[in-house]
Amino acid sequence: MKRLFKKTDKQTKETKPKKIKVKTVGPRKKSVMMLWIVLLGSLAFGIYKNFTAIDQHTVHEKEIIETKMVDTNAIESFTKNFVKDYYTWQNKKESIEQRTEKINGYLTEDLQALNTDTVRDDIPTSSSVGDINIWSISQENEDTYAVVYSVEQKVTEGKNSEWVRSTYRILVYQDKLGSLVITQNPTLWSLPNKSDYEPQQPESNGTVDSDTVQEVTEFLETFFAFYPTATDKELAYYVKNNALPPIGKDYLFSELVNPVFQQSGNQVYVWVSVKYLDETTKATQFSQYVLTLEKDTNWMIVK
Repeated sequence: MKRLFKKTDKQTKETKPKKIKVKTVGPRKKSVMMLWIVLLGSLAFGIYKNFTAIDQHTVHEKEIIETKMVDTNAIESFTKNFVKDYYTWQNKKESIEQRTEKINGYLTEDLQALNTDTVRDDIPTSSSVGDINIWSISQENEDTYAVVYSVEQKVTEGKNSEWVRSTYRILVYQDKLGSLVITQNPTLWSLPNKSDYEPQQPESNGTVDSDTVQEVTEFLETFFAFYPTATDKELAYYVKNNALPPIGKDYLFSELVNPVFQQSGNQVYVWVSVKYLDETTKATQFSQYVLTLEKDTNWMIVK
């Protein structure tokens, strides 16, 4: 016997989804206005920073360094006069007293006391000064200068004499009025040494053809043969823009030594030594030139 089951209304009804309530905020609410203000403010600030960043990148600071020219002629002359008096004496009491009086005119009081016995009354030698060379004058501070000099002395003792060359350094103070005084005694120093620098020698690079080399060589041989005695008017046929001055010397041209040729466009560059015989001294003289030549109708030295 079948049992019949009757579906109830609750079972037959489909379950309907519940509606979600959405809360809307009107565009005129205060909170919305604040959000818009923040957004627009952020956008404006971003644009401002972008433009100011570009400006900062395009600004270049320049540091201007002013060079102050210092006239050291007075310091050089003052030093040379001091050196002559300081290293000159005779082995006589009167001469030594005169030396002391002279050098006191250059020295501070402390240095005057220090130099009282540098040359004694009983010294067996006499000294005279030959060459004086000023090697450098450098500014130690605003008013004080370091001077490096060398002096050649002829030292005589009895019948024997010899030349002695020495190098020293002193400090010289110069006040606002230009007056000078030595503040550091002559101190043993050294001469500048010979540098081992060797300039790079130019080489012919094949840019000049053989015909041009021959033409330029003949031109230079002709020019340098008459150049020593040439006048301004005569030079005008060979030289432009006062590239070479008249020298007015009695030199006899011998030869061009190791000329080097290079060409760029219509210009030929020449490195050359010119061998001359000095008719006065009978010595050989080598003059070295770096020349720029151009050809219009004839070859001309333009630089």
